[in-house]
Amino acid sequence: MTPQEEFAEALRVRREAAGLSLAELARRVHYSKSYLSRVENGLRPPGRLLAERCDAALRADGALLALLPPGPERHEGRESTAEGSGRPAGPARRPRAVPAPPARPRPSGYGTAYDQHIRRGDTRHLLGEMYEAGRHYQAAYEAAGADALARAHAVVRSARRWSDPGQVDRDLLFRIDACLAGLADRADPPAVELRLQLTAHRAKKLAMAIGYDTAMTGAEPGTGARLARRTLAELRETVRRDPGLIGDEAHCEILTETRWALYDFAPARELLALSSELRDLAVRSRSAYFQGEALVALAIDQLRTGRVPAAEATVSVHREYAARHRSRLAHWQQHTLDALLSLWRGEFAAAARWILGEAGEMAAAMEAGLSMPADALGQTVLGQEFWLRHEQGRLAELFASPRMAGVQQRGYFPVWRAGLALALCETGRHEQAVDQLRAFAADTDGFTRLPPSGWSLPTAAVLALVCAELAERTDPPADLPSYVPPLRALLDAHGDDVVLAGWPTVLLGPAARFSALLALVAGEPETALGHLRRAVRLARRYPAQMARLRLDEARVRLRAGSPGARATAHDLARTALGTAQELGMAGLARDCRELLTSPAAR
Repeated sequence: MTPQEEFAEALRVRREAAGLSLAELARRVHYSKSYLSRVENGLRPPGRLLAERCDAALRADGALLALLPPGPERHEGRESTAEGSGRPAGPARRPRAVPAPPARPRPSGYGTAYDQHIRRGDTRHLLGEMYEAGRHYQAAYEAAGADALARAHAVVRSARRWSDPGQVDRDLLFRIDACLAGLADRADPPAVELRLQLTAHRAKKLAMAIGYDTAMTGAEPGTGARLARRTLAELRETVRRDPGLIGDEAHCEILTETRWALYDFAPARELLALSSELRDLAVRSRSAYFQGEALVALAIDQLRTGRVPAAEATVSVHREYAARHRSRLAHWQQHTLDALLSLWRGEFAAAARWILGEAGEMAAAMEAGLSMPADALGQTVLGQEFWLRHEQGRLAELFASPRMAGVQQRGYFPVWRAGLALALCETGRHEQAVDQLRAFAADTDGFTRLPPSGWSLPTAAVLALVCAELAERTDPPADLPSYVPPLRALLDAHGDDVVLAGWPTVLLGPAARFSALLALVAGEPETALGHLRRAVRLARRYPAQMARLRLDEARVRLRAGSPGARATAHDLARTALGTAQELGMAGLARDCRELLTSPAAR
């Protein structure tokens, strides 16, 4: 590929990532569509002025200018105009001093073909074309020949790509191991840096397994987390001994991957410290890629630790980042975070516009075009739609649609097993829900084999909803009490956290709320009230969450039977009913009315 063709491809990829048509970009840069089309197709070399304008319009931060083919300054001719004036459209101006272009990407020393494949992989990654990016990174790996450093660098790039959640990329792990073996006896700084990066990626990829069935042969679910801790310790010691040995971008990479590897096994507050460190380091490194990664990681950890207002501020900063960099992935992540917060606030119409509109279309298009792994986007869309219908009391609609098959087909992912049981409960299929609960318990030794954090927390929270629903029946299953202690132990350890499902998908509520539901199932109303008071501290600002907590408290107080319990429960349920009606939470409104008309409340 010539430099001219490389510029052309980068221009097209960035234009498509920005969601602009060729005509719209031509209008913004004041060049004719036909001229711009020839440049984008590699049929005409770009001029300096056009490259400047495209770089600014696409907010490429100099990346397009850096790819401007070398050579004498070129002047666009008649066809570059808004059809024919002989120069770019716009008022005549005095000649101005043209700033020097950004330096072209520095050759890696591994060859022109290698560098081109790395750059092309990076631009494909920007567009969200993970398979095509992987093809170019693999080509760079092969072009590296026997050069261990070049091969390792290509594998690091390849490991950044999104992959199917809950699945282990065995092919990539084999290549990581091969590169680590090639660098094992080297102590030069580039080898040390790459070895830490590769090990961090290995830890994260091992940690992608959900349970023993999907784990790498010879590794169990906690293996990745243990490797991540060792890698972090080695990073800290290396930096302590020689502060300049690990570059800022490599440092960001190691923090990013080890943090994800620890996600299911470390407390959320520990990860918040890592993501805060990553955010500051990413700014210092001036890496656009890691700035985006850091903002999403920080928002996730702030949400999980109950710092929802702080997360809202971080999401606002990410909105500016997404607008500036015009990456399709940043666009996806921004709208997913916005929908998550809309669901949390009870702004269901705003959430539905994304979830039932562009999100589904975008996921389907990227999956159909093999841009993304099939489940990376699909599970997020389905998870947000599932929770939207749950909050609206309309799960029966989802259950009756073809999309419900997506829930049933993802049984390898524990939270979907819990979600299926909840959907069965909320649509009156209680016996089937009990069957699902028993099968799940049998596969996890009575829920004792769940990891201490990460995906297990939303799984336990949804199972708490199932247990509470079954306990409300006049004939709850006899074995229901045996499921409560392990779920309570897991949730109680996160009493000050908010339960986040996905990476990220939806906020389910304060963990203390689900602890309260299980305490009530266990016949401990006073303990339940204590948990609810904790939950209220995290949710007081958000009406939708408070409505659910008020109904929960009404039920607990009726069960406690203390003096004045009926009057207090009645007031709580009436307040919750008003909020539910205002926000369109039909299921919650129905539950409030049932409590208000029950013999216990009258």
